[in-house]
Amino acid sequence: MAATLPRPDRCIVLVGLMGAGKSTVGRRLARRLGLPFVDSDDEIERAADHSIAEIFDRFGETSFRDGERRVIRRLIGGPPKVIATGGGAFMDEGTRALLLEVATVVWLDAEVPTLAERVARRDTRPLLRGIDPVPRLEALAAARNPVYALAHLHVRSERVPHEAAVEAIVAALAEREQER
Repeated sequence: MAATLPRPDRCIVLVGLMGAGKSTVGRRLARRLGLPFVDSDDEIERAADHSIAEIFDRFGETSFRDGERRVIRRLIGGPPKVIATGGGAFMDEGTRALLLEVATVVWLDAEVPTLAERVARRDTRPLLRGIDPVPRLEALAAARNPVYALAHLHVRSERVPHEAAVEAIVAALAEREQER
């Protein structure tokens, strides 16, 4: 049975490692909630007129993170929407503090083998280009999961249809709303 739909009064921001399903789940969640969906990486590419990989190659990660912070600040400043962020966005202390203050942050968490299987489908991830993704994802998980755990909500993204994660998020949002 589907959970009762909450009425979001703020942006819902999905955080987590690459391959956790933020974009795919985000699109479906937005459709379910009747909200617009925005992928912050797409917005960064549009603003910079370069792909994420090109930004990393030409300007470096620091420059990318600066642009990412500005784009996310702009996105959460508007009406409620579902926003999928890049895997490193929540690692920036300023971005994280802003998101936790003005949005509902959902950590989509998945096991490393699931992440590796998913990221293998595309060769567009600058942090994984040309390497075995498992050791890198394990290191990223070790470093980032304690920070992702600061999110308002924690939802597992398993090897099941993405609709299951959408249902879990809707249920968690409804429960959070009842607690308010």
